Amino acid sequence: MTLSPARVPLTGVRRLTATLYGYSFLDDFVLLYPVYALLFADTGLSVWQISSLFVLWSLTGVLVEIPSGAWADAVSRRMLLWLGPLLGAVGFALWVLVPSYEAFAAGFVLWGVRGALGSGALEALVYEELDRLGAADHYARVMGRAQAAGLVGVVAAMGLAGPVLAFGGYPAVGLASVLACLLTATVAARFPEHRERDTDSGGGTGWAATLRAGLAEARGDRSVRGALLLVPAVTAVWGALDEYTPLLVRDTGVADGTVPWLLLLIWAGATAGGLLAGAGERLGNPGLAALLAGSASVLAVGAVAGTPAAVALVALAFAGFQLASVLADARLQERIRGTGRATLTSVAGVGTDLTTITVYGAYAVAGSEASHGAVFALFAVPYLVTAVLLGRSAGGPGAAHRL
Repeated sequence: MTLSPARVPLTGVRRLTATLYGYSFLDDFVLLYPVYALLFADTGLSVWQISSLFVLWSLTGVLVEIPSGAWADAVSRRMLLWLGPLLGAVGFALWVLVPSYEAFAAGFVLWGVRGALGSGALEALVYEELDRLGAADHYARVMGRAQAAGLVGVVAAMGLAGPVLAFGGYPAVGLASVLACLLTATVAARFPEHRERDTDSGGGTGWAATLRAGLAEARGDRSVRGALLLVPAVTAVWGALDEYTPLLVRDTGVADGTVPWLLLLIWAGATAGGLLAGAGERLGNPGLAALLAGSASVLAVGAVAGTPAAVALVALAFAGFQLASVLADARLQERIRGTGRATLTSVAGVGTDLTTITVYGAYAVAGSEASHGAVFALFAVPYLVTAVLLGRSAGGPGAAHRL
């Protein structure tokens, strides 16, 4: 039987999205995620040492992000997507086999490289495959669901982390995390990829050419520059605060075994935010500004309250931030017209990593003098500033091209 032209794209979209959702779920189904901050603390690390590990993690991403994005534009993006999880598996094994500051640092370097290999490559592969199938306008909805699938993976990991930790301690949690990485690599190898590449693109000349092409588009297109700046402005702060949520929850006075369950609530909120991406596509600058301002206000109130019940407000704030992050990425993908899609997405990733490093450093200083709740409330302020700037850009001439 011959498939109709309409049927072929539909089948292709289903294959792509099924692989994407499975990959996203497994990539975040890591039982170490909700408890690794506790592992560091139980090993004897101070807040300064923990923050320095986060800085090392982000700094690795800064150094590798743009080169890996250019590499993804020059060679196979699918290859980078299955290679990254294998590096993560090695890092997680180090954490539980030889727990120490040095092992944690090595694991974060591997994790940073893993993240850089996937950042840019995933978004570019998905957008261009959807575009090839005539479904590029579904990108925000698809990526929102992928983010939600990843957050379901986080939620599932949080639900299992407590029982597995109680049963076998950190070694059992680490083993489960390594297995999840291996499964992620297996699923990533199933991604479809239809792209013409230069025969020389694997060499230095092809890699350099893709890097130059991507950066040239950012320099020459004002709307692309605005979208590049919006991604870190929306994504970085709450992404950094995520690493401290176990400590924020522990400060509410609950037992360590209860921490993963309350983290479930936070990430259930973020999952809901990802699922709302399709409806959120209609938000212009004023709507996005209101979303950021409201989320920031709710975060501050929930964090300062310092009670288990107030964690629900933090969850609501994370829902708003997740939605805003998906929408910021969609804006960037829509405005890229050249061949350096992964490169430009990685440039946005570098901006996110640099901002994240700043947040980690500031958190280390503030966290030494104030409670985690107070520090979370302090970091709601950058979102209020971004909301004001978005609101102003909505009214002036050419506003649509600025952000």
